Amino acid sequence: MTKPAENIEKMSFEAALSELETIVRAMESGQTPLEESITAYERGMALKKHCETRLKDARLRVEKINLSADGTATGASPFNPEQ
Repeated sequence: MTKPAENIEKMSFEAALSELETIVRAMESGQTPLEESITAYERGMALKKHCETRLKDARLRVEKINLSADGTATGASPFNPEQ
């Protein structure tokens, strides 16, 4: 069910969310053995955290877009988490 060797940090948001949805469906079915459920739950929590981080970063990048007086985008400043 899960791919323990795959590095979550390198996954796209979409891939991580898709795997998380698969884990949730499998666990909701109640057909997963206890040990597999625990492993899947741990991976699911890591995937959830990764998705939340990716969304936060995307939101911050969008907030960096500069708008002109008429509300049109005039450019974007690179996202710098140190600012």
